[in-house]
Amino acid sequence: MRRRLFSATGLLPLLAVAALAGCGSSSSGSSGNGVASKSPAEIVAAARAAADGASSVHVSGSTTTGGTPITLDLTLAAGKGGQGQVSENGLSFEMIETGGTVYIKGSQAFYSHFAGAAAAQLLEGKWLKAPSSNASFAGLSSLTDLRKLLSAALGSHGALSAAGTSTVNGQAVVGVRDTTQNGTLYVATAGQPYPVQIAKNSAGGGAITFDEWNKPVTLAAPADAIDIEQLQRGSGSSSSSGF
Repeated sequence: MRRRLFSATGLLPLLAVAALAGCGSSSSGSSGNGVASKSPAEIVAAARAAADGASSVHVSGSTTTGGTPITLDLTLAAGKGGQGQVSENGLSFEMIETGGTVYIKGSQAFYSHFAGAAAAQLLEGKWLKAPSSNASFAGLSSLTDLRKLLSAALGSHGALSAAGTSTVNGQAVVGVRDTTQNGTLYVATAGQPYPVQIAKNSAGGGAITFDEWNKPVTLAAPADAIDIEQLQRGSGSSSSSGF
């Protein structure tokens, strides 16, 4: 096996900025929630508190980090895991985490890149699985932990400044600019002050959005997934060397 499985190291710096974000569906009602009158730090704190209380969220968007294009489309459920699709530099895969196990199903290009052409022919169309504690899958598991992702993201920022009120996708928001990490967080000013969107202001741009807050999420383990740890033992390779 050629390379360590996609570890999300390219995503985590982005999410430290971008997961401040969300295209959040605030609760119904047109009255203001008062967040627009708060200081930038207080706005971020209010968004973090609202996000911490959520049971689920949908994360999606595209951006470029370190010159690498990244696309996310994930649905996360607090304390349960998540599912969706991730693409880095054109290499895409589906993933599900539930019950302490991570499942992935990659494109042929993904399997070829990480396991070689011969293995890709055998693995194409098949799900692979491993415990979320497996070293090869640890980075992926961090993407599906709603609490960990939002806590790390909303708790990590540089110098903040006010960016005023506006609308994003038709939703009234107040903006907070992170002058250190060069992104702008937009928070709903009606209903719950959920994060609504973050726009990355540096080269490559892009945005990550969170929406569908608190909608029911059903996670189901794929049938007949191939156990990666058994493959590793069979090939005599360690979990740090690839699949």
